[in-house]
Amino acid sequence: MGRRERVVRELVGAHGRTYAEEAGIALKDTPQPLYRLLVLSHLLSARIRGSIALATARALHEAGLRDPRRMARATWRQRVDALGRGGYRRYDERTATQPGDAAGLVSERWGGDLRRLRREADGEVSELRRLLKEFPGIGPAGADIFLREAQGVWPEAAPYLDAKALQGAERLDLPKDPEHLTELAGDTDPAVLAAALVRAAVDKRVEEDTLRRAG
Repeated sequence: MGRRERVVRELVGAHGRTYAEEAGIALKDTPQPLYRLLVLSHLLSARIRGSIALATARALHEAGLRDPRRMARATWRQRVDALGRGGYRRYDERTATQPGDAAGLVSERWGGDLRRLRREADGEVSELRRLLKEFPGIGPAGADIFLREAQGVWPEAAPYLDAKALQGAERLDLPKDPEHLTELAGDTDPAVLAAALVRAAVDKRVEEDTLRRAG
């Protein structure tokens, strides 16, 4: 086994956990988990710590705001309270209204089911990304996060290793080519690989731990 394969093995072994899993989302190609991933992608792309985004996603779920209908019907105060319980305290009017607006779009355009958005894209990853960016609060970073995590259940998107994941690869002296990276990772779920690489990009400790383990 070459050094780069060892690096990938150690990275995935120690840090290969998707952000959806950490947020308590058992991701499947069904409406509710996909919607919860959309909300998580919105939060993770905001200018807050990742730990707060994850805690806030869990708090929204615990508050019952786990599907587009409930999110759209919630009051501004209910959303603000849930955001606060997750530790997201730098909210403004837009922060509390965007989830409701996005939920309304999910319901009105795709009947509350993001699988319909997938069908509309017809296997085109660029079209998936464009449609995702139509949601309030989901910009390029949010669309990338969604597709990185969803590629395990939407395989037409795989391998989806965006600039942030490739930044992690660069820090670990790994190739910055998605196909080459997935070859090094063997049968690792590409969503798990992507999440591990992102953790290396955003946390110096992950980079150092991985390189130490790989020897």
